[in-house]
Amino acid sequence: MADNLSDTLKKLKITAADRTDDSLEGCLDCLLQALTQNNMETSEKIQGSGILQVFASLLIPQSSCTAKVANVIAEIAKNEFMRIPCVDAGLISPLVQLLNSKDQEVLLQTGRALGNICYDSHSLQAQLINMGVIPTLVKLLGIHCQNAALTEMCLVAFGNLAELESSKEQFASTNIAEELVKLFKKQIEHDKREMVFEVLAPLAENDAIKLQLVESGLVECLLEIVQQKVDSDKEEDIAELKTASDLMVLLLLGDESMQKLFEGGKGNVFQRVLSWIPSNNHQLQLAGALAIANFARNDGNCIHMVDNGIVEKLMDLLDRHVEDGNVTVQHAALSALRNLAIPVVNKAKMLSAGVTEAVLKFLKSEMPPVQFKLLGTLRMLIDAQEAAEQLGKNVKLVERLVEWCEAKDHAGVMGESNRLLSALIRHSKSKDVIKTIVQSGGIKHLVTMATSEHVIMQNEALVALALIAALELGTAEKDLESAQLVQILHRLLADERSAPEIKYNSMVLICALMGSESLHKKVQDLAFLDVVSKLRSHENKSVAQQASLTEQRLAVES
Repeated sequence: MADNLSDTLKKLKITAADRTDDSLEGCLDCLLQALTQNNMETSEKIQGSGILQVFASLLIPQSSCTAKVANVIAEIAKNEFMRIPCVDAGLISPLVQLLNSKDQEVLLQTGRALGNICYDSHSLQAQLINMGVIPTLVKLLGIHCQNAALTEMCLVAFGNLAELESSKEQFASTNIAEELVKLFKKQIEHDKREMVFEVLAPLAENDAIKLQLVESGLVECLLEIVQQKVDSDKEEDIAELKTASDLMVLLLLGDESMQKLFEGGKGNVFQRVLSWIPSNNHQLQLAGALAIANFARNDGNCIHMVDNGIVEKLMDLLDRHVEDGNVTVQHAALSALRNLAIPVVNKAKMLSAGVTEAVLKFLKSEMPPVQFKLLGTLRMLIDAQEAAEQLGKNVKLVERLVEWCEAKDHAGVMGESNRLLSALIRHSKSKDVIKTIVQSGGIKHLVTMATSEHVIMQNEALVALALIAALELGTAEKDLESAQLVQILHRLLADERSAPEIKYNSMVLICALMGSESLHKKVQDLAFLDVVSKLRSHENKSVAQQASLTEQRLAVES
């Protein structure tokens, strides 16, 4: 066989030069046969023979052998070691040109060859995108949608190219959404639909394409699949239900596509999604709650949904998942409630509906994603003084918050716990709440929070600490001292990078701490007057004024 192959390769070089199609065809048939029998060995021989450069000149539209040349290239490019040699031989450009051919076999083999050469190489795929293959392939899909092999080739290519961010803009400028939805509607077999899904998912990450898919009727197809598969216990139906409902949620992540489907809360899609929440199917419950969280991304939608009873539906869903519940469903339902609680007008309605009680049932959860959303929901709800006071006196809650303030492995949970502790004090302005937090060991965490890298968190901590100093300094004195609050305030005031509001609130707090003998002594020991007097000329007027007041207070007290 080796001798035959060597002869074939020599003959191929000669016939390629002569361009005698009949002889060429015979040589290519021999090569394809050899590749079928032992692809790797044959590919090595081809590489060693220098014939690859010859292939570039054979990839011409008018030759009857073009499809076979492309087929040989597709076969050898299955081997990773042959891909760079194919690129070096200049095969990519003539192959891309062949995508304009009318011959379906040429198109199929060309697509295979390009796919195999560029397989797993983002740089080569990016090169194809720059050469404009996306619009060409989309056009091919529309023209040859009856050809199953060509359709599959296009889908595989789209799936690979769609992984690259640079492709999304090009895809968005074509009618890919319309073509894929058209193709999707025609598919009956699960495997074929799955191939289309695999292209739709990465494309739907782009907001412009999301809207195009919605306008092309994809949502109606997805809802139909959900309806067909919801009661099936077949593995492939369960998988398809998940894919369809996940894709539905993904489409709602785009602001325009979401608003189009909401239709003022009267849209068919919104109503269908609502019906998923009370369903007995966990996947639909999850998708329903996530969809509501996505619809709840602007105040108008949130207000409409709360006024139309969505909160009760979500609380019922949470109730079904308290004991050994599904963590992803808990997380999704809490996400939806958190978003719904953002508009001011919704807070009182949600409190009176019993949302805090429903949420507090998950205090014992050991799952950080659930803890994070639970904290976020409570923080959104407690703008009202009464609610903040009620929660702030809940010892179990405060103790859990203090515990979570030390969750160093979960920065989100730690940050939200600190912010909720601070919010309970800031909104309640209650001595009882402060006492509960002091007794539970929360003071040191608020002091640490004042050194956060986030200005908003620093500020929230300083305002809460100023309230503690004003209302319950005697109770908190020891904890404030052992947490080294005075030293931290000195650092914040001396640091030129501190934001104006941080400097301002630090000085307000220093004045409030003067009522404690031991803290007053710490202030005197650290020569605060020097730092504060420099701030009288600060460019921010409020900071400069507060510096003058603080300087007077320090001078009087010294």
